[in-house]
Amino acid sequence: MIELAQIGTIAGKEFRDRIRNRWVLAVAVVFAAFALVIAYFGAAQQGAVGFRSIEITIASLVSLVIYLIPLIALILGFDAIVGERERGSLDLLLTMPITRLELILGKYLGLSAALALSTVAGFGLAGIAMANQLDLYALLNYSGFILSSVLLGMTFLSLAVMISVFATDRAGASGLAIALWFFFVLVFDLLLLGALVATGGHYGGAIFPYLLLLNPADVFRVLNIFNLDDVRTLYGMATVFPEELANPWLLGGIMLLWIATPLSIALWRFKR
Repeated sequence: MIELAQIGTIAGKEFRDRIRNRWVLAVAVVFAAFALVIAYFGAAQQGAVGFRSIEITIASLVSLVIYLIPLIALILGFDAIVGERERGSLDLLLTMPITRLELILGKYLGLSAALALSTVAGFGLAGIAMANQLDLYALLNYSGFILSSVLLGMTFLSLAVMISVFATDRAGASGLAIALWFFFVLVFDLLLLGALVATGGHYGGAIFPYLLLLNPADVFRVLNIFNLDDVRTLYGMATVFPEELANPWLLGGIMLLWIATPLSIALWRFKR
């Protein structure tokens, strides 16, 4: 029987710790600053300054978020369990009337709340600053971008917790976290493109869109870019990704699966 009160207590402690050290404020300020700079100065290379369109702004922010949020989430959660083990506090926690499931969920939900608050606050402040230049359709697109950014952060936070459970020390966990970031953000797409180029596009082209679903960063990119007609062709999505697979509800479900799977693996390992 899961005790929600126990989960809430642990989650609340993790969340308050991030609030006290001003981590949430710092990340929110960074996100807000980047969003405003990109929105108003993103076209400076073309000799134009000022807000152009929400499509171009979201496309530019997607490229930024894919690099920043996974890295922040992995750094935030890589020592969630292994850090407690090294400090000697994990054994003390487990002597209390709390199950391992409640401990994992409490830590994950507390860290997720801190990351979600900083993401929503940062990009939300930028959205408020741009609100007078956005119509209802643009606001809905921008809100969807913020929500998907939260899901991306929760996905990599789930991966970070999994790493933290498997790792034997904080140094090893941090190394695994950085390696995971390099793989999903930088290496994965290069491997797919390299395979396509090496085979001249004759092999693997049909399964290429499905392989993209194996990378949460690519799922996030497709979720935000495919439905923006002004930038879809620029990103090459129109010719690579089938429209029936780009359903926002389907991609959102895949993001949720990416959140649940590493967390389930972490719990399985933690119980052992």
